[in-house]
Amino acid sequence: MSSLPRPAAAASGFLSAPPAVRLVHAFDRPYENVVATARTCYSAKGIVSEDQASARPERRDALAKSIYEAGHHTTFQHAHFQFALENVSRQFLWTFLHSHPFYNSEQVSQRYVEVGRGQYAIPPLGPAERDLYEKTARRQQEAYARLTELLTPLAAERYFGLFPGRTRGDGGTRFKGAIQKRAQEIARYVLPVATFSYLYHTISGITLFRYWRLCESMDAPAEQREVVGKMVEEVLRHDPLYASVLQDPLPLEETPEWAAFQSLPRTRSAGREFRDEFDRELGGRVSRLVDWKANNEEVLASAVREILGVPRAALSDDDAIRRVLDPSQNRILGETLTLTTLDKLSRALFHPGYTFRKRISHTADSQDQRHRMTPASRPALPAYLSEEPDFVRPMLVADVPEADDLYRATMEETWSAIGELRARGVADEFAAYLLPNAVAIRFTESADLLNLHHKFAMRLCYNAQEEIWRASLDEALQIREVNPRIGPWLLPPCTLRHHAGVRPVCPEGDRFCGVTVWRQEPKDYVRAL
Repeated sequence: MSSLPRPAAAASGFLSAPPAVRLVHAFDRPYENVVATARTCYSAKGIVSEDQASARPERRDALAKSIYEAGHHTTFQHAHFQFALENVSRQFLWTFLHSHPFYNSEQVSQRYVEVGRGQYAIPPLGPAERDLYEKTARRQQEAYARLTELLTPLAAERYFGLFPGRTRGDGGTRFKGAIQKRAQEIARYVLPVATFSYLYHTISGITLFRYWRLCESMDAPAEQREVVGKMVEEVLRHDPLYASVLQDPLPLEETPEWAAFQSLPRTRSAGREFRDEFDRELGGRVSRLVDWKANNEEVLASAVREILGVPRAALSDDDAIRRVLDPSQNRILGETLTLTTLDKLSRALFHPGYTFRKRISHTADSQDQRHRMTPASRPALPAYLSEEPDFVRPMLVADVPEADDLYRATMEETWSAIGELRARGVADEFAAYLLPNAVAIRFTESADLLNLHHKFAMRLCYNAQEEIWRASLDEALQIREVNPRIGPWLLPPCTLRHHAGVRPVCPEGDRFCGVTVWRQEPKDYVRAL
């Protein structure tokens, strides 16, 4: 049993309901499993058991600490911990919990689940500042409810335009819920990133250590420290032995982002200049292809020949590329279960690479970042809070004048309140919680072709979130221009299945979008809903 003190979750001072953290599943003896796996690497007598690893506690602890300090961390990846988290903000999820590749989460959907009133984080504020903060958050939630009402008739019109047969019998009443979800999907753009979420979150032991070490980094160190502290407490309650290798959190002042912000000149116009410069370089696109490997197609073709062991004379570049990307020849691409990372031929797709610069909303990026193998350099959001509204306007809103007026007014009121809070001395970290889901996020994203192919197969589907769909279409069409032998095979799932001969063509069942996308060219794609 370790005699070291257990790390404690810091009291964040938040005035809302505290985050609830429960460890719901874990290895029985995770720490001793670390030592057992490490000793097995050098065991001439076969597998070392956890009982054997625990037989000599001093030797066990010395080995665990030694391999941890040496950076031999694969042994700490075996044990996983599943947490149930409640009363955590969307900002925390976006900036910290989902900003890396080594996790799995299933969280409540704002697209399909109505958000209840009062469900948002309230940071530590004085009485007057709290009053302003909560008035603004309540206005945002009222606007969400009203926008849902205003957008529902147009959503119904477009829904039944896609599915005219669904009006038979009861006039479409039975689809009221499906239509409301379409409207509230758009209305959620006005909700604050402070809005609470609940989720299951599963990570390995080494990821938990990384969380704890960086829990005081930007953007939301107070909430991060409290939530991660409770996660650590739960794990140490389950297995106190982990305390022997835990490092203390790195103070915010020692993080590279903080140091950079302190050394760089911060003028009132710098943020505006950055945004104008970035948007100008986009050239009117949602996402712009800014870099790609010079020999993408040639390298891909060569990799295919290397896998198959044939010379160029037996398999031309054109035929090699088609062999790996045409679903009629590579039937793996028509599988529901993603097998491309395991299939030998499909792994040739790892070599081509692309880099995009994009501008989408916080709420869209919260889904975009879940594609963990297409990583991006996302911003430290509170560091460039703007004085003027900086937001994305989703589909439907512009087509309903009253909704458009309400949407714009809500953005103006929100940014005005944020500015007032900052003028009163509220830290940017806490003022940022009032930012709406619509706030524009600007970043650069890179991906290899294999993982980009999977992302497009998911996000070119007409059921995908609209902004990510538009960005993905932007990206796929640009790849066609620079790599015309690769680009035509970046397609939605129904079209891939159509080429592979898989039936039914649409894998969504009752969620079919209503459009026979597989019969269209990507340049002709149009989203009505």
